[in-house]
Amino acid sequence: MDKAAAGLSVQPMTASAALFSRRRQQPGAIRITHWCNVLFILLMAGSGLQIFTAYPALGPRGAQYSWYPFQNIAPPRWLTIGGWLAGGRHWHFAIAWFFIANGLIYSTYFFISGEWRRRLFRPGRDAVNAIRQFAYYLRVSKSPPPPDFYNGLQRLAYTGVLLLGVVMVLSGLAIYKPVQFYPLTLIFGGYDGARVVHLAGLCLLAMFGLAHIVLVSLHPRELLNMVSGGKRG
Repeated sequence: MDKAAAGLSVQPMTASAALFSRRRQQPGAIRITHWCNVLFILLMAGSGLQIFTAYPALGPRGAQYSWYPFQNIAPPRWLTIGGWLAGGRHWHFAIAWFFIANGLIYSTYFFISGEWRRRLFRPGRDAVNAIRQFAYYLRVSKSPPPPDFYNGLQRLAYTGVLLLGVVMVLSGLAIYKPVQFYPLTLIFGGYDGARVVHLAGLCLLAMFGLAHIVLVSLHPRELLNMVSGGKRG
């Protein structure tokens, strides 16, 4: 006996819920741009570290920042791409435009399709859920919050890495053309400040990537979904 026949109230399906019920968990556009981003970020990280090797310090010459503990220590060669400064620059700036174009394609689909509704962190909906999920991971709580498309922590991480990508592009432009984009460079505290933000962003992306790999290894079905698209709904 269904709920209507039993006299129970049935909540009507919203338009967005009806749309997502017909769509795969990971639509094709999301999957393609995701795997392109994996490739682009790896290439840009390696070539960016090659560029950094030319001056592996933070702060202007003669006035390096005292708080940075790795002054004048170059990254390991196995982490770099390009072979030398010019090679690193060629790789970095060539791939950067593909990364930006890929981001624009993703953003266009993300907002026009309505995917943002079930992926972005919305404090009114997700804050309590994120706290409960965090407590569950710390073993403070014995049970996780009710399942959803993403839990609150996942949405927070998803939103955070999207914003980080925007910061990386803007700080990269400030480093690339500090005079032409002087107002932008000024926002980051000048050329040297933009280098700090850019390197810090790379470190955060690396930590996000490692955490992402660990979590996916614990839930391999999510990796399969990012390849096949997963079930509908």
